[in-house]
Amino acid sequence: MTGPALRVPEELSARVPAEQRGAGRDRDGVRLLVSHGTEVSHHVFGELPGLLRAGDLLVVNTSPTLAAAVDGRVGHTRVVVHFSTRGDDGRWAVELREPDGRGTTRARAGVRGRGALPAAAGGGPAGAQVRLPGGARLVLEEPLSARGDRLWWARVSGAEVPAVLREHGRAIRYSYTERDQPLSAYQTVFALPSADGTGSAEMPSAARPFTARLVAELVSRGVQFAPVTLHTGVASAEVHEPPYPERFSVPEASARLINAAGAGAGRVIAVGTTAVRAVESAAGAGGVVRAAAGWTDLVVTPERGVRVVDGLLTGLHEPEASHLLMLEAVAGRAAIDRGYDAAVRGRYLWHEFGDVHLLLP
Repeated sequence: MTGPALRVPEELSARVPAEQRGAGRDRDGVRLLVSHGTEVSHHVFGELPGLLRAGDLLVVNTSPTLAAAVDGRVGHTRVVVHFSTRGDDGRWAVELREPDGRGTTRARAGVRGRGALPAAAGGGPAGAQVRLPGGARLVLEEPLSARGDRLWWARVSGAEVPAVLREHGRAIRYSYTERDQPLSAYQTVFALPSADGTGSAEMPSAARPFTARLVAELVSRGVQFAPVTLHTGVASAEVHEPPYPERFSVPEASARLINAAGAGAGRVIAVGTTAVRAVESAAGAGGVVRAAAGWTDLVVTPERGVRVVDGLLTGLHEPEASHLLMLEAVAGRAAIDRGYDAAVRGRYLWHEFGDVHLLLP
């Protein structure tokens, strides 16, 4: 990873979407840092068609962003429930956080003291009940994994979760943003509603700068698109850890497009780390992609490497984020170090409403 030597100043957090930052800009008005190997150049995102070539293939995530933050109460304690992922048994992985007026602050389930959950009858958070709006009730059952108590499997009674999110939810946001935004601000142009009401707890944000106009221009220049789906779970502003298992799907038609591009002169460029995780999860040892769907726990590291992806379009990640290992697997440590140093010196903006980074071979 880039490591602790890189410090991202707080003022480089994008506090509002690009279209609210003035000068009549649209989503594609964000800045675009391009790393071609270790050579760095500076652009605006609207210049992307001129940086790609006919035959290149962009792999895009079609997962819609959910209004995944819902207010609730545990006894007399106010909490915010972040709905992360729906399990196969109908339960949801959730994170409980403490509202602070600036998004949310971590609420440590089961830890006594400020921000702790009141103990359930058994003396711990298992069995703790959260009252949700509209009369629904959420019951914590067990930790999602042995790694800690941040995410819990929970069951909701009295309402269907998709209905609760539609009626009472809002987009998850953290304290580096200025204010709540409408859910539309968190949807990408590629987002497709799912039949079962599932989606991403947090926006697959690398695709946010794309507009319908820009997509049409790319297609007119011979750039193709391969849709995949990966429903992202919650991230954490405090805990930088490998991603939990997530549900994904790579359709047969997209697998054919990816294999054809890899066999020809085109480059397979993933739009976002989520697209990398989906495609690499569907690839065999020889790099051939087959239609696949289910859960993936794949963590892409430099040691594992990538089998399919030639390039990556992604946001700017915090120095401790595990995503940087994936970037290093795609482009190499030297390219990441050079690019992130240029991003800080060039005053690029971080996080989901910020600028983006194109890594090319």
